[in-house]
Amino acid sequence: MQPTLFLIPTPLGSPDTPCLLPHEQKLLAGLTDFVVEGEKTARACLRHFGLNAPLQELSLRTLNKHTEPAELPDLLQPLRQGRSMGLLSEAGCPAVADPGAALVALAHRAGFAVWPLVGPSSLMLALMASGANGQQFAFRGYLPADSAGRVGYLKTIEQDSQHRNESQIFIETPYRNNALLADAVATLQADTLLCAASNLTLPEQRIISMTAGEWRKQPQLPDLNKQPTVFVVYAAGQTPAPARKRR
Repeated sequence: MQPTLFLIPTPLGSPDTPCLLPHEQKLLAGLTDFVVEGEKTARACLRHFGLNAPLQELSLRTLNKHTEPAELPDLLQPLRQGRSMGLLSEAGCPAVADPGAALVALAHRAGFAVWPLVGPSSLMLALMASGANGQQFAFRGYLPADSAGRVGYLKTIEQDSQHRNESQIFIETPYRNNALLADAVATLQADTLLCAASNLTLPEQRIISMTAGEWRKQPQLPDLNKQPTVFVVYAAGQTPAPARKRR
């Protein structure tokens, strides 16, 4: 196999939870080089990958939001030396809402093979469970941190959803989840669908999907503080039209 950058998903909860398919573990068995977002989490995950090399002999390089663009080419050095390598996010799929995207783009430009592995994606799981339009959707990333900016952006998201018949997916830093939920419930139109999907794949998973009007009738909002949560807004009707199968 030619030198390949493997994109390796990690669990959404405890890093000790295995999440790779058996045949994917075989692909990774000979790897010794990894680019990771957080070394502590990565080591906990790598312990379950069935690697041939002992954990202490692995080479782990860090790529996070503080990594400068000028540092990226050096991270691909194993590929240039003829060795395949792995890219791990802190949780979920690498390069999706994740700084690893820049390294993947660089690998493509350099002519190296890129191989994504199957694993948990909180964004897709939330969309699946929301009842919103799974045929047309957009991921909006993080919303503004201040309430005024957040409310304005929520209105923009809602308008885009309505005009494009498109589900809007977004996330927030977990300690601001409650503020975001409160602003969304107060701001969105009564018939706009709002889904909050928390702790996906974990025993304490909770998914609530209802219109903003129904949210406003609840005695109190759920406490989402410090709980990883994905939000989905759909303003083009509560029930999307069935997708047509292509033959």
